[in-house]
Amino acid sequence: MSLYFFLNIASFLIPFLYSFESRMKYIKRWKSVFLSIFMTAVFFIIWDIIFTKIGVWRFNPRYHSGIELFGLPIEEWLFFICIPYSSIFIHFAFHYFYPKVSLSDKTVRSIYGLLIIILLPTIILHYDQLYTAINYSVLVMVLTYTFFKVPHILNTFFITFLIILVPFSVVNGILTGSFIDEPVVIYNNAQNLGIRLGTIPIEDIGYAFTMLLMSLVLIQKIEKQKNESI
Repeated sequence: MSLYFFLNIASFLIPFLYSFESRMKYIKRWKSVFLSIFMTAVFFIIWDIIFTKIGVWRFNPRYHSGIELFGLPIEEWLFFICIPYSSIFIHFAFHYFYPKVSLSDKTVRSIYGLLIIILLPTIILHYDQLYTAINYSVLVMVLTYTFFKVPHILNTFFITFLIILVPFSVVNGILTGSFIDEPVVIYNNAQNLGIRLGTIPIEDIGYAFTMLLMSLVLIQKIEKQKNESI
């Protein structure tokens, strides 16, 4: 078993087992959760294939099985299922057990404004660095759509994302070289800001935020359509 495969399964296993927990009944959301994850994965896998092909990043053969599809290790494909599933589980578990803990609309507006003030100049100043510019451009678009169309998601997600960052930082830290001899994913620093949180490129935080927020927006839409059809 490759290290990358092990990280995927380890991240997925505990949330999967707890999905059958009788109080939260997360299993009842499986259809909307998995459908949204697959839809989001299509977007990010296409992005991943292109970025791998043009050299924005590459994968260390030492840590994956060698089985590839469209230039991506099979473990990379699994990443877009296992990591979002476990992260979204954390989001809904927090919301279930702490339903009254959320940010005020005023705080959400302030955080949104601050992020836009930071991200837009970064995109403009670093337009020639593909990972930075494209990553943050997509983040701005998804965040802005959510803010104006389904803002209530952000009242909780701004909190749960900070919690999700803890296990994400462990997994992504290993993928980028923490605790091991070489990174699993090797970044071309000419295409990013070169700012690392430990071994993690700072852009990865925005990448994770966008991927999870996109999935949550889709879950909300799928479940709303289902309820309206009943």
